[in-house]
Amino acid sequence: MMYYLHHLSDHFIGFNVFLYVTFRAIAAAVTAFLITLACGNFIIQKLTALKLGQPIRLAAEVHRLAELHGGKQGTPTMGGVLVIGAVFLSSFIWARPDNRFVWLALFSMIYLGALGFADDYLKVTKKKSEGISGRLKLIFQIALAAIVTSVFLTSPLLEVQARSLYVPFVKAPVIANMGWFTFVFFALVIVGSSNAVNLTDGLDGLAIGCSITVAFDYALLSYAAGNFRIAEYLQVPFYAFAGELTVVCSALIGAGLGFLWFNCHPAKVFMGDTGSLAIGGMIGVVAICCKQEVLLTVVGGVFVIEAVSVILQVISFKLTGRRIFVMSPLHHHFELTGWKENTVIVRFWILSIIFALLGLATLKLR
Repeated sequence: MMYYLHHLSDHFIGFNVFLYVTFRAIAAAVTAFLITLACGNFIIQKLTALKLGQPIRLAAEVHRLAELHGGKQGTPTMGGVLVIGAVFLSSFIWARPDNRFVWLALFSMIYLGALGFADDYLKVTKKKSEGISGRLKLIFQIALAAIVTSVFLTSPLLEVQARSLYVPFVKAPVIANMGWFTFVFFALVIVGSSNAVNLTDGLDGLAIGCSITVAFDYALLSYAAGNFRIAEYLQVPFYAFAGELTVVCSALIGAGLGFLWFNCHPAKVFMGDTGSLAIGGMIGVVAICCKQEVLLTVVGGVFVIEAVSVILQVISFKLTGRRIFVMSPLHHHFELTGWKENTVIVRFWILSIIFALLGLATLKLR
């Protein structure tokens, strides 16, 4: 909405700043941060009053981990609604309302947030680890991928590039037309990113801290993709609509920092699947919109490592009966080998920053 204030620049000095994505992106980050801080305690109190506390169900699986996390019993979960609300409101205020990519990213966030909320609610009310079945979750995630694919393939302005596959270090697309595989590829990106963030959300502040660094990278990547001169200079795909996603990613940075205020160790609230699925899915959609899907495996390196650790653990146990790690995802492995929770969190944050820097470095290595 604030974008349209630039029309007042004909009558008042200074209102032209609302034209600039950079100004609105910074404003969106600050707005989302303040919204999260202002509403955080209220949301936590409401979640506590509704008895939507996190049950600890690890005793039967890993007794030592149950001891380490036993004190978190009853901590309010579903705090992801705070992040979703702040990102949506801030983006609505500061992003261009006529931009289709903005609404696609926000729709994806709310869609997966609702899926995660339903999953969290079932877990909390049943006091069991089983919420929505994995198969049903996958169906809903694939349905979102179908919606995203249809938005691209039904638009003459977006279809050609949407079918192209770009990889880091290469200027031209490695596949000019993926054909029907475009849907499969988009599904892999959305399902993979949403579930990877979900798996990383196991320690106080871990997932949201890593999400902030990834969102920062994609704010820059979106800005580059939406600016013809920068896109041409860096030899990255140009999408005129992508620039406004800088505002959405900045809103996620601000909301993430605000949520971390309450989620840092010892956490007063957990984001739950409500937040992790929403954040991961939205990041995946943003990566699709700026044609930097494969680069997400570098920028989101921590999420990839966490997901791969689970996959390897399952494959190893089924084939050999042995476990590669003490426990997966990987952050629990390090906890059980003696690292303090804060040590694991901060070291994973450091890795996330390194991966983000590596992702940006690829822009000049083409």
